[in-house]
Amino acid sequence: MGKVAWLFPGQGSQAVGMGVALAEAEPAARALLQEADAALGFPLSKLMADGPEETLKLTEHTQPAILTHSTMVVRAWGHRLPKPDFAAGHSLGEYSALVALGALTFQDAVRTVRERGRAMQAAVPVGVGAMAALLGMSLADVEASCAEAAASTGKVVVPANFNGPGQIVIAGHVEAVEAAMEAAKTRGGRKALRLPVSAPFHSPLMEPAKARMEPLLRGLAFMPPLCPLVNNVDAGAVSDPEALREGLVRQIPGAVRWQATMELLLDQGVRVFIELGPGKVLAGLVKRQAKERGQEVSAISLGMPEDLAQLG
Repeated sequence: MGKVAWLFPGQGSQAVGMGVALAEAEPAARALLQEADAALGFPLSKLMADGPEETLKLTEHTQPAILTHSTMVVRAWGHRLPKPDFAAGHSLGEYSALVALGALTFQDAVRTVRERGRAMQAAVPVGVGAMAALLGMSLADVEASCAEAAASTGKVVVPANFNGPGQIVIAGHVEAVEAAMEAAKTRGGRKALRLPVSAPFHSPLMEPAKARMEPLLRGLAFMPPLCPLVNNVDAGAVSDPEALREGLVRQIPGAVRWQATMELLLDQGVRVFIELGPGKVLAGLVKRQAKERGQEVSAISLGMPEDLAQLG
């Protein structure tokens, strides 16, 4: 069968109604929602179920909502899944992975990611920063486009998410991001698309958020994980609790090296990928990456009761 990796999604996978069907079908998932509400001191469960969407999209709400949904899936169905040899989470999803692996308690994680969302938004005023996806371009051309835009505007723009072959997200000041999008078109980029996010995540503009979050992360108890985590900032397999903590600190202004993470997992013989939580983005990315390498993998997404049919 090959080795198994559990994957956990990040921001962008949220939607009003998330987790409702799962909570109705699975008592363990319903109980986890109650834990989230108690830990946060407000009804996150109601916001996930009923919205409004604009409130759910605020990063201080999105982050705990996605973490909660992913943990609901693990609590409900984890015992039915093949045990992971590795785990990885996209940005915020790294916290979900650490909870699933027993390295962080859910209560600590859900409170921490709410503060992470607040810190990230506070680091850059709304309207000052932006992110954009550049499709169909090499890393060299993306880096050249960012360098040209930074030079012409005097502002910051850098590659922020390396999601897969030809899928790179940039982040920085609005003026520099827009200039980089224009520069990308002149280099033959297939598409440049502004993303509906409220801050320039995973860029140097997030240094104030790192400074705010570091004391909180230093105060958390980290335990050895059930299996290695492949972290975002290094795309390296990590099991030491202090290294797990350090990865979360450096991740805030650091790029998400998701393509390199999947390369490592494929090189390690992982052939079964299970995405746990809302959406199906990560399963799609790894399928495309494996296909480019000429490898066959099984990649499924579990977030709704009907998804269980995929387990056979």
